[in-house]
Amino acid sequence: MAAPLRALLRPAAVTATALPPARLPPPLRAPCGARGCSSGAAFQYLLVQKTGAQKNVGLIQLNRPKALNALCEGLMAELRRALEAMESDPQVGAIVLTGSQKAFAAGADIKEMQNKTFQECYHGGFLSGWDKVSVVRKPIIAAVNGYALGGGCELAMMCDIIYAGEKAEFGQPEILLGTIPGAGGTQRLTRAVGKSLAMEMVLTGDRISAKEAKEAGLVSKVYPVEKLLDAAIACAEKIASNSKLVSAMAKESVNAAFETTLTEGNRTEKRLFYATFATSDRKEGMTAFVEKRKANFTDS
Repeated sequence: MAAPLRALLRPAAVTATALPPARLPPPLRAPCGARGCSSGAAFQYLLVQKTGAQKNVGLIQLNRPKALNALCEGLMAELRRALEAMESDPQVGAIVLTGSQKAFAAGADIKEMQNKTFQECYHGGFLSGWDKVSVVRKPIIAAVNGYALGGGCELAMMCDIIYAGEKAEFGQPEILLGTIPGAGGTQRLTRAVGKSLAMEMVLTGDRISAKEAKEAGLVSKVYPVEKLLDAAIACAEKIASNSKLVSAMAKESVNAAFETTLTEGNRTEKRLFYATFATSDRKEGMTAFVEKRKANFTDS
């Protein structure tokens, strides 16, 4: 495990390395909504575009490099707006969320929360808006290079799949700041890696490497840094080629395994399985299989 969060506070660690030029999304004027890209207010903290051969993958890059993509309120508000637009875009079948090669997100913005009081946090529902990522129906892949610490680790865990670059580091170092995770870190991390490792990470503030994260079940695949984004987009394209309607059902069913009992989860699965028989895509998929041809899903 690597050194704790305080090492990040050194000035030398502030500058983030850009993604390879071939994959840097150009800044757009607005996210791609139901009618495609349109003019509007530019994002300050995000780069957003549709990508993939069929332009059916939404790509969101956190773009606050001088702060190692620290998750300030403005960035999270923009992320919610971008996700809402992609959720309503019928062309988008999956979403990739990434940062820079230096940092996916090094945590929440400590300067914003430094002087908050209990009353402000409680009555204002501090961090409650962060859950938007976890309730989007379309599958989201986190492509994590560099630091995913504190809120950054929590943000990655809100996604459905995590791909990591070889140099990625994951951690919940809030204990070093005199607090605890507040956006699902103690809950999602424990479900992903088990109680013992989660306790160690939360109580010591220590980080784990991409290799350790994969071994623990937090990450599904690890790639060389320069190949990570391409791999995440390829996975998203594969997902987007399936029925968007049935993909949402599959996502809901898998998530039920984390949020309900086994008995209730099985009921949810059966209900959604039966529901697929009311869709044209289920009929098309099985017919295409019998006829030995590629299915042509219409998301209905």
